[in-house]
Amino acid sequence: MSTLARHTAAALLVLGLAATGCSATGAGDPARGEQLHAVCLPCHGTSLYTSPQRKIKSLSALRQEVARWGDYYNPTLSEQDVDDVTAYLNTHFYKF
Repeated sequence: MSTLARHTAAALLVLGLAATGCSATGAGDPARGEQLHAVCLPCHGTSLYTSPQRKIKSLSALRQEVARWGDYYNPTLSEQDVDDVTAYLNTHFYKF
C-alpha cells in the first residue's frame, strides 16, 4: 500500500470515527484506540512496543510519542484520538 493510500485510509478512518462521536472526558478508550491503531500496523507492526530497548518509559512519554507521530503522519487526529490510541497501547503493550 502506498504512503498516500495509507494516509488517505487513516484520514477516512479518523473522520468516520469522529462522526460517530467522541468522549469529551479526555480519558482514552482502548477499544476505539485499537481501531485507530490498525492504520499504523502495516508500517511498523508491534515490534516497537515489545522491544526490550524501547525508549518510552512512562505514560506521559507514550502519549507524547503518539501525538508526535500523529502530527506527522495523520494531522487530523484529535486529542481524543491520541488519548484513545495511548490507552490502547498502554493496555496491550506498555502497562504503565
